[in-house]
Amino acid sequence: MVIETQAAGPFMQNGFIVACDESREAVIIDPGDGVRDLLAFAERNSLAIRHILLTHAHVDHVTGVGAAKRALNVPIYLHRDDLFLYDRAVESGAMFGLHVETPPPIDVFYSPGQVIAFGSCEARPHHTPGHCPGGVCLQIGTRGQPGKDLFVGDTLFAGSIGRTDLPGGDYHTLISSIRDVLFAFGDDAVVHPGHGPATTIGRERKSNPFLVATLG
Repeated sequence: MVIETQAAGPFMQNGFIVACDESREAVIIDPGDGVRDLLAFAERNSLAIRHILLTHAHVDHVTGVGAAKRALNVPIYLHRDDLFLYDRAVESGAMFGLHVETPPPIDVFYSPGQVIAFGSCEARPHHTPGHCPGGVCLQIGTRGQPGKDLFVGDTLFAGSIGRTDLPGGDYHTLISSIRDVLFAFGDDAVVHPGHGPATTIGRERKSNPFLVATLG
């Protein structure tokens, strides 16, 4: 499996391309301000992107969705509970003094048990509210095997957790999502957060000060 990460200012939000190294089919996750670099990576490496997958709809994670849709003409996926944030992307950008393009309509809302295939790989969305109502973890791996790469948006970071003071955020819900959903993937699962470096579930379970103090 091929994983490419790009972050760009002003938010330094991580966008990803994940590709099947056999078929060269791929998905793009959270195309924000780094969308052009992600699309250029796909073109250089002859990757065919089949889906645009969003972990949530805060403005920094969706600023490049329009560009991705125009370039790829593939379906956009989001959890329905974050549609109110997605629809306010222009207003949210204006709060930071930024011009944000109106994002295109969502094509598919995630559903329980859904499997999104690309080549011999698959992405499985898991609802992880708390940072926002419609946050998801995208569990990605080879078809037929439990995926160990987790694209968690802003639910969990290396050494930190997502903020809960934005509309729809709730601290206790966030902790429950981390404990009940993310920890269940096991200590060797790799966490690809929406900001900052990758980490593992085991590392965060043992040393993340927000989780050690809360979960013991």
